[in-house]
Amino acid sequence: MSAGSAAAADPRHLGTFKDWNAFAFEENGRKVCYISSQPKKTEPAKARRGDIYALVTHRPAEKTFDVVSIIVGYPFRKGSDGDVSIDGKAFTLFTDGETAWARDAESDRAVTAALRGGRQMVVKGVSGRGTRTTDTYSLDGVSQAYDAINEACGVKR
Repeated sequence: MSAGSAAAADPRHLGTFKDWNAFAFEENGRKVCYISSQPKKTEPAKARRGDIYALVTHRPAEKTFDVVSIIVGYPFRKGSDGDVSIDGKAFTLFTDGETAWARDAESDRAVTAALRGGRQMVVKGVSGRGTRTTDTYSLDGVSQAYDAINEACGVKR
């Protein structure tokens, strides 16, 4: 999964850490590092969807860190939220197209901290057609993957 644009080089795989992967790449000469995972379970199982990923991204040159985004593989219903629960701790993400985002840097940090201390993340959303989906992610390895991108991007956390 490439989180980059046409101006980005192919991501370099930093490692697989149980259920999470870490990557780094250059975008317009600036380093970008991210971790990603796919859900262990998706419901409804027969729903037609594209790629489904959870990401946490650092862009040190832009001074953005811990940016949480979740790609659900379908366009969210316009005006709907993405609901995230990490070991029972609830977060509400705003949606745009197929992606749910934390609302601000403080929310990004809170979700990232919960991910690092958690065991499971559940993401719920509603498609433009009204289909309700639930994606369940394992958080095994997220802390190690996060440490790898911190090192690769020179981030002290």
